Amino acid sequence: MQPPKIPVGKAAEVLVDRIDTHLGWLLDGASDGLRFLVGGFEDILLLIPAPILILLAGILVWLVTRRDIWLAGLTVVGLLLIWNLGLWNLAMLTLALVVVSTVLALAIAIPLGIAAAGSETLNALLKPVLDFMQTMPPFVYLIPAVIFFGLGSVPGIIATVVFAMPPALRLTNLGIRQVPRELIEVADAFGSTPRQKLFKVQLPVALPTIMAGMNQCIMLALSMTVIASMIGAGGLGYQVLVGIQRVDIGMGFEAGLAIVIIAIILDRITQNILPRYGEQ
Repeated sequence: MQPPKIPVGKAAEVLVDRIDTHLGWLLDGASDGLRFLVGGFEDILLLIPAPILILLAGILVWLVTRRDIWLAGLTVVGLLLIWNLGLWNLAMLTLALVVVSTVLALAIAIPLGIAAAGSETLNALLKPVLDFMQTMPPFVYLIPAVIFFGLGSVPGIIATVVFAMPPALRLTNLGIRQVPRELIEVADAFGSTPRQKLFKVQLPVALPTIMAGMNQCIMLALSMTVIASMIGAGGLGYQVLVGIQRVDIGMGFEAGLAIVIIAIILDRITQNILPRYGEQ
């Protein structure tokens, strides 16, 4: 005889209804704010003529990678290819979504990582939560996001933030915990306050690890673009989704190639920032 079913699903429905009823005003405000951020950033990117923005991107890569003309040239060629394929506007929307999602994820992850490094209790509480977030299939994040925020770019951002945040939080926590004890003792010996010790000793030493977490956060945010397009996030991910639905290999491949180009450029920029911070 089968035992009575535990009403897990019913409890989730009740929780969602309560949140929607009592915090609906907050969710609406957050939705409007995120929509404004994405739309504003996308408008700024599209306001700059594509050739000028491509040239600026090439110069940025050249400077960040210590005058690597080869990598800067590949950046320009890759962005020119996106423009030539007629995917520029979609690429700028995707870039806006990724940047906003990454900034939000880091704004949550880094302070929490710092707090967890200084508190064993908080660290113990966050570990199972982070394990849950990283093992949960990405598609599952779309369900509550759609319930609370409807369809569009906002639920895509929320789902992306939840998916991309754990590595940044873990690596921030790890980086601060790996600061040599001798440096902490020297700072204490000189009478440093906790704030001075954090900003002048722990964060500078842990910065390469924190930057690695930021890199992972960006890559995970980009990997969510296609999944988030299923709830109307738009951008290149939606183009890939349409290509899959229509079995249009060319459309899907072009959009996927554009995502890869953007991912490589962002990855090279963040990877080449690391040595500079590590030398300081």
